[in-house]
Amino acid sequence: MGEGIIFKALSGFYYVDDGQRLVTCRARGKFRHKKETPLVGDRVTFTPLEEGTGALDAILPRKNEFQRPAVANIDLLVIIASGAVPVTDPFLIDRVVSIAEGRGCESLICINKWDLEPAEDLYETYRKAGFATFRVSAETGEGVEALGQAIAGKVCAFTGNSGVGKSSILNALEPDFGLATGEVSDRLGRGRHTTRHVELFRLKNGAIVADTPGFSSFDTEGMELRAPQELQYTFREFAPYLDQCRFQGCAHVKEKGCAVLEAVKAGAIPRSRHESYVRLYQQAKEVPEWKRRQMRGE
Repeated sequence: MGEGIIFKALSGFYYVDDGQRLVTCRARGKFRHKKETPLVGDRVTFTPLEEGTGALDAILPRKNEFQRPAVANIDLLVIIASGAVPVTDPFLIDRVVSIAEGRGCESLICINKWDLEPAEDLYETYRKAGFATFRVSAETGEGVEALGQAIAGKVCAFTGNSGVGKSSILNALEPDFGLATGEVSDRLGRGRHTTRHVELFRLKNGAIVADTPGFSSFDTEGMELRAPQELQYTFREFAPYLDQCRFQGCAHVKEKGCAVLEAVKAGAIPRSRHESYVRLYQQAKEVPEWKRRQMRGE
């Protein structure tokens, strides 16, 4: 019996990294009967067969899972942002952070192109909110070593709006990464900048990384599944104030006696973060509960 992590899933084959080699596995029929779908990132057990092949036996308990991209057991979501062109809208960061917080996944904010535009406001917003936040330039190498140390030994997904330099940062962390992803793209006959499947790559520092699509497609369905009243718990800097509001069930949008709003006025909570919360809250309110239950399969 072997154990490993699914690094790639294509056309019914699961490529399992057991720490020494990549084993090409097929899932046993019981997965189909149970309607279980193995995901990239799943820790699995398998039975070794001949010539580097195997049969997938079981999926070990998941730490978390995402729908788009379809990936599981992410320790750290690395969100690449930029103060230079293309300037990242904080709402895009906050939406993804909210998804990650709701899944028990830590977020790291990496502000790239620092040499072109030092985005101090963006940096301070997330540092004060309690997120690991890094000033980085893939071009000059600033901050790359510190970022590498922060992700070492963790399973990470990299995401960010198009053009912020995800590939440049990954290549700065490890030059061989571009060669590996390029080979995959060539083999699949797809352009290098069109991510249609998820694949994990192991870096020399022990990190396992997935390069994912941009913000526009990152698990937007996950937001629709969440009830409006659950959103407050995905903004970590709200936590000290949630039991201090005058009225029970406070939405923290415009209510009198809201401790969260008072904290925003006092500067303890960044205004941009609260604006993102309100926007997400209004979006969540527009989804009828029957539709939310239907999407959850209830």
